[in-house]
Amino acid sequence: MPKNQEDIKFVNQLKYSRWNPEYRLWEVPDYPGNLDLIRDHFNDRIGQVIYHESFDISVSNETYTIGRNEVLAFKTRTRRLRIIFGFDNELRKLIKTFPYSSWDSKNKWWNLPYSEVYLNKIQELSADRGLGFRYEEEPDGEPGIKRVTPFDLANYRVCPEAMVLNLKELRYSTSTLKTYTSLFEEFINYYHTYEINAISEQQIIAFLRFLVMDRKVSASYQNQAINAIKFYYERVLGGQRKFYFIDRPKKERTLPTVLNTEETLALFDAAINIKHKCAIMLAYSAGLRLGEITNLKISDIDRERMQIRVVSGKGKKDRVTKLAHNFLNTLDEYLESYRPKEFLFEGEKGHQYSVSSLQTVIKEISARAGIKKRVTMHTLRHTFGTHSLEGGTDLRYIQNMMGHESSKTTEIYTHVTTKGFDQIKSPLDLLNLKKKD
Repeated sequence: MPKNQEDIKFVNQLKYSRWNPEYRLWEVPDYPGNLDLIRDHFNDRIGQVIYHESFDISVSNETYTIGRNEVLAFKTRTRRLRIIFGFDNELRKLIKTFPYSSWDSKNKWWNLPYSEVYLNKIQELSADRGLGFRYEEEPDGEPGIKRVTPFDLANYRVCPEAMVLNLKELRYSTSTLKTYTSLFEEFINYYHTYEINAISEQQIIAFLRFLVMDRKVSASYQNQAINAIKFYYERVLGGQRKFYFIDRPKKERTLPTVLNTEETLALFDAAINIKHKCAIMLAYSAGLRLGEITNLKISDIDRERMQIRVVSGKGKKDRVTKLAHNFLNTLDEYLESYRPKEFLFEGEKGHQYSVSSLQTVIKEISARAGIKKRVTMHTLRHTFGTHSLEGGTDLRYIQNMMGHESSKTTEIYTHVTTKGFDQIKSPLDLLNLKKKD
């Protein structure tokens, strides 16, 4: 359409409309009523309405929402990769160079064999092009029902602004803000025909049962959903506080995955990129959380005291942890190569390195190292706690360095450590078993 501010303002008001600079056109979701609104606005200025077959980007009956500047790499159970993204000619050219790659015109994605080399190249080019990169795997077993997305519901409701403002005023972390708003949106769109303040106690409990029975979410996910709902009705509504009884799930008592020293060294050796090696060595040597690594600034490194200052860690608490002597050479090599300006790890245009990028990096490196365990950045934090305990560090010091509010959290590492196991004998080994002739 010709450039006209009134028309542009109208199209912008249509939910999830967007401008496509590549083809210089506006894209609007085919929600019920949208076409009627467009016809009413443009009237006889519409030259022609052409109907095309619509499609969803779906995998195993799952609909994926891809951001306008995002690339999704999806690994299937059959070890195939599906690469989904908006039109980008450079990315398309790269994928076409991979052997046995093919374009699925029906589903609008690229198909290719699973390869870490392919993933690395796609991720690197995505970063160079200023595109976000997301990696997901098809889960084993029978999946639960997927949550409603804006593409499933014409009148999809976003989190009330009052709740967002309240979270910000109380200085909740960006991560918590995203989690609470996302979970509350799932809740209010489950009851999308009801006024938010009219949803009853019984309906809240029914929704929480739905999460467990039909969505098959984890206990942690359910707990966060409860917290998000309670926050709105108790903190946002204030005087209109709702009281309701909800059975909270018991916290799953699982022991953390921990690497042994050989696996830890193999992980470092498998890190080819100095930036990636620096990040995983830092996570292990200082016991940092994933978000703490990406938030870390160069000024937080205190070489004189051999300390790392963690500013506003979990629970908005500052703390200090150990700066390892053996880490300094790797750190200096990285700083010399990348020359970050503010944050220790920076992505495009000096912004913080993304959490999702680090998650992908550790997965690739652990596979390259041949480690069979499921390794995440948090695994390195658990390994720090366990190895520190085995090295003779007092639990109290470990608690302070890791930023645990309760000593009970730190005590989990006493159940993981193998120190002294060689002195323990199984009752079976004490029996004088007769050998068969």
